[in-house]
Amino acid sequence: MVKRKWAVNSAFMALYGFATVLICWVLWGHHMSFGSKWTPFVGKPGLALSEKFLLGQFSKFGFVPMADFVYYEFVFAAITVILVAGSLLGRMNFYAWMMFVPLWVTLSYSVGAFSVWCEDGFLHDVIIDYAGGYVIHLSSGVAGFTAAYWVGPRLSDDRRHFPPNNIIHMLGGAGFLWLGWAGFNGGSPFAANMIASIAILNTHICTATSLLVWVSMDMIVYKKSSVIGAVQGMITGLVCITPGAGIVDPWAAGIMGILSGSIPWYTMMVLHKKSVIFQSVDDTLGVFHTHAVAGLLGGLLSGVFAQTDLLEMMYGSSVRFAVSNGKPGGWFKQLGYQLEGAVFITVWNVVITSLICLLISRVVNLRMSEEDLEIGDDAVHGEEVYALWGDGERAPSSHRRWQMRPRIPSIIRLRRN
Repeated sequence: MVKRKWAVNSAFMALYGFATVLICWVLWGHHMSFGSKWTPFVGKPGLALSEKFLLGQFSKFGFVPMADFVYYEFVFAAITVILVAGSLLGRMNFYAWMMFVPLWVTLSYSVGAFSVWCEDGFLHDVIIDYAGGYVIHLSSGVAGFTAAYWVGPRLSDDRRHFPPNNIIHMLGGAGFLWLGWAGFNGGSPFAANMIASIAILNTHICTATSLLVWVSMDMIVYKKSSVIGAVQGMITGLVCITPGAGIVDPWAAGIMGILSGSIPWYTMMVLHKKSVIFQSVDDTLGVFHTHAVAGLLGGLLSGVFAQTDLLEMMYGSSVRFAVSNGKPGGWFKQLGYQLEGAVFITVWNVVITSLICLLISRVVNLRMSEEDLEIGDDAVHGEEVYALWGDGERAPSSHRRWQMRPRIPSIIRLRRN
């Protein structure tokens, strides 16, 4: 989805983030997110490397080794960091990114995960977040937007013209993303049970509905159906259903899809162009709209549409969510709890992300140099995304490109008699 000149940089930011988060996770991050209570917001740091710990049983629904849980939750943490990168593409100093990743996953992500998902977290008993609408998507959208403010905008030319370097590859990636989300939401119960089944069905219903609504909005307003718009609608649908995938009815998933295909569309395609705040902060891939807005929307709607029997199947008979107490207006009280959780995640990420960026700026520049910004991947990494000239060497500069005659590749060169 990124411009050709930044394709290598964007992929490398994701690759580095994935690898770094794994090391942080097994050394201290897992226990900070799911370990014994240190404060109401975070657990005690500790290693997740011993055989005794990793082969212990985790799930209450059956035997699931702790090693599975550690890796599964690591991937959640890693994808959250990668989403943040989507807001910073095309100008963040890679050395600054190398420092940002371990600091952010330690000081921001682990706090949100512990507070909402760990049994000792102060929001655990009141917030419905089935698979990460708040912990992953709201936090990444807010953190990315905040970091984008501190890093500053891309070059004006990049900001005006930032076409995908390969739309077909983008569609392939979107297909893998949709497919993989079945594991994202279907795997959250850690069992092949009824909750997992309904979560997968709800995920696809919401996503398909959201995609169709987004495409319809594009056709009504712009008179064209956009492939990029379809992918954006798919993503907002996946994000919106995430906090409630296993605890709402399929008809509710359809309603959530209608709203996730229209409200984020409005904030991205209409409000973004009118708002001074959105215009002043350069969120490269619109992560705030596709993840923060859609994640918040899904969290609030989960509080409205959550079903008592599904909540009890997922969390047990001792569940203390307001919507499950059987009293009239329980959903309204639950909506208040959902708002409380959203405010906490938002404020925490704004503050911590700002402090991290300010700290890093004391050590290295947050932005690339102007020369690197003009050139792109070749200046930053010494590599280009496509080598399609001659036998694979780098393409010549633009002012020489049409003065050189392409050579016939040796593999098909004709032999002379």
